[in-house]
Amino acid sequence: MITYIGDISVEVPSISLPIQNRVVNDIFEQSKDIQGVVVGKDDIPIGLISKVHFYQNMGTMYGYHLYMGRSAELLMNKAPLIVDYYTTIVDVSTLAMSRKDEEIYDYIIVTKDSYYVGVVSVRHLLITFAEIQTENASVLDPLTRLPGNSVIHEKLTVTLSVKQFSVLCVDLDYFKSYNDIYGFKRGDDLLTDVSKILHTNIAKNGGFLGHVGGDDFVAIFHHFRIDEICQTIIQQFEAAKKFYYPNDHFTQKYVISENRRGNIEKIPLISISIAVVTNQTKSYINVEEIVSDATKVKKLCKSTPQSCYEVSSSCLTN
Repeated sequence: MITYIGDISVEVPSISLPIQNRVVNDIFEQSKDIQGVVVGKDDIPIGLISKVHFYQNMGTMYGYHLYMGRSAELLMNKAPLIVDYYTTIVDVSTLAMSRKDEEIYDYIIVTKDSYYVGVVSVRHLLITFAEIQTENASVLDPLTRLPGNSVIHEKLTVTLSVKQFSVLCVDLDYFKSYNDIYGFKRGDDLLTDVSKILHTNIAKNGGFLGHVGGDDFVAIFHHFRIDEICQTIIQQFEAAKKFYYPNDHFTQKYVISENRRGNIEKIPLISISIAVVTNQTKSYINVEEIVSDATKVKKLCKSTPQSCYEVSSSCLTN
């Protein structure tokens, strides 16, 4: 399933300043189907010349004589919408529709590592977005509305070929006991809240979030900058935890319940564990290797009753 904006980008002509508008006019004359020209410097986009805007200015009473022999910079949008290749189509749709009315149908410029890759038209974006929404309706978790196992596996498979990646396997400790004591309705409410905390922090940092099922989630980033993300997720979860318990239970920091062997014991309050696997020091051949390492790392994190995340050999607790 297509998710990233870069997957649907196409290359259109680009120019470098200084260059005259007559050259831009020649490009539009030679390439009738394109709706804009990207302006760049050393392959890094700095602007966009929209065909509609270009000819609107040329078509004024003195526009041709005023602009044709002068710099293309005069008719360039110096602040076009530029997005990274791995920005989701859903997020780009929101950004594109938030532009000024006169720019809403301009090309969206796509970059990778800041370098020009291509553009996406609004028409193509909206058609793809509609297709994604239709496909998602059949694969989203009914509770959290997050992508499920099939999409997660697809994303992990694609991630294997990415230069940098971090995979976060997230789950809640003692969640079964929480369900047993407070009921499934309260448990569902808790999972919904947790999914919102995860989605907020993961989406704004360019990541993908999926819901494996129950209290298990998977996040994928195409970078290694995950420490602050994990710390923020834990801080927000811990701040919200008091709302999941009666005051007396939250104050005493445990609840009384049966364990898996049927014995009555003190059960700690729910905590969140985040196991992080990256290819920073190790290469992975298949998804199963990532899952296997994540399982090992998660066991280390679960050795403490407190919320924590584990990256390699360091476990930071809250």
